[in-house]
Amino acid sequence: MADSKKIASALISVFHKDGLGPIVKKLDELGVVIYSTGGTEKFIKDLGIEVIPVESVTDYPSILGGRVKTLHPKVFGGILNRQDNESDVAQMEEYNIPQLDLVIVDLYPFEKTVASGASEQDIIEKIDIGGISLIRAAAKNFKDTLCVSSMEDYGEVLQIISEGNGTTTLAQRKLFAAKSFNVSSHYDTAIFNYFNSNHEIASLKVSETQGKVLRYGENPHQKGFFFGDFDAMFDKLHGKELSYNNLLDVDAAVNLMNEFTDEAPTFAILKHNNACGLAQRDTVLQAYVDALAGDPVSAFGGILISNTEIDAATSEEIHKLFCEVVIAPSFTEEAIEILKGKKNRILLVQKLHDLPKTITRSCLNGALVQDRDHVTDSKAMINPATQSQPSEAELEDLLFASKICKHTKSNTIVLAKGKQLCASGTGQTSRVDALRQAIEKARSFNFDLQGAVMASDAFFPFPDCVEIADKAGITSVIQPGGSIKDQLSIDYCNENGLSMVFTGTRHFKH
Repeated sequence: MADSKKIASALISVFHKDGLGPIVKKLDELGVVIYSTGGTEKFIKDLGIEVIPVESVTDYPSILGGRVKTLHPKVFGGILNRQDNESDVAQMEEYNIPQLDLVIVDLYPFEKTVASGASEQDIIEKIDIGGISLIRAAAKNFKDTLCVSSMEDYGEVLQIISEGNGTTTLAQRKLFAAKSFNVSSHYDTAIFNYFNSNHEIASLKVSETQGKVLRYGENPHQKGFFFGDFDAMFDKLHGKELSYNNLLDVDAAVNLMNEFTDEAPTFAILKHNNACGLAQRDTVLQAYVDALAGDPVSAFGGILISNTEIDAATSEEIHKLFCEVVIAPSFTEEAIEILKGKKNRILLVQKLHDLPKTITRSCLNGALVQDRDHVTDSKAMINPATQSQPSEAELEDLLFASKICKHTKSNTIVLAKGKQLCASGTGQTSRVDALRQAIEKARSFNFDLQGAVMASDAFFPFPDCVEIADKAGITSVIQPGGSIKDQLSIDYCNENGLSMVFTGTRHFKH
């Protein structure tokens, strides 16, 4: 074939050597001349295979503590020359530059070094210069050169050179060029984001090298993709492939349950990104039972999440419910077998993993980026606004309700009692409508709201909400405060014996 190229020579210089041996042996078997440097050169020699040091080609040693090894015209000329260009061919002969048909180079582990908490000096030393330059050069000249830039591709490369007897096609080389530019662009993005961690430069660079095609997007007529390392956050034990909507719900569930880390057994049931049931109890079984009681209708087809291990007794109860996903830090073996009783039910073991510090979403012809809402209302933030003070039990319920409110779509009102979600009004255009929705829903599931508490994601511009809440039996309120008419709500509470506290922090969620 006209576009086929026989590999006669190769430059190999890698940080990660796992899986490299079989490729080197195959190249040697095919009679390929191999050039290398440093640790890779030693690795190849230890395999008993002849290798030519790059220094013998450049007549220049590795200098500056290894910072400069391959940055030389005789190396880059061998990669970038155009084999169908008479001038290039003549200059190759004039300067005695060896042709390089295959370049296997990877990059220093910059991201892993940053993640390890290493010193800035160690991080800077892991910014690859020679490697990134070699990758870009070889990928640019894909017409004549095959560039391999990741150990993840070693298996595919070995298959190509084995089946082709050392010959590659233009299509193969172009595909590997794309893979190489994917590697190099991701690497540069990681470096930029490290230097711009405080966002002094208003520039957005996002790079995810792991992607998955989903069955479809939010609806069957929409294409859908997930980009990210799902396996770093979860071990999937059972069930069908997660859908676009499943992933959104799982994200909402994880963010919500993070508020209850290291607390008493807490169980939540979510539907369309909002909690329809949540309870905290002495046992995970009772937490599940009481979470389900919050809205057993909406729980159908929901996402379930626990902050503690799910046992067999809890699994027996869960198994009675049709649910899409069950998430926990662990499951007992017996629990797993019970929950596997539904073949499509997805079981996820959640690992300890930090979520991104910022949130990005598309907007108009661009994107919006903001810090994650990492503020959780606490006793230290509370400022009593009324003459009546919440009791200790009410205060616990207020903070409990506030955590749920933070993760519920605005406008929202959350009603809670005894560490149990009674009901919430979600995504309403009016805060009054959200409250009325919550009251009606709570009553429909036979909740006694006498002594319940109310949380609001934003302030009350009028006293109507506290008045409606009071008449429903609610005795204590938590809200950000900050309205120029706060005093109207305060006055109503004082006149009617309600306690109300301000947090000073709004928790809109759109």
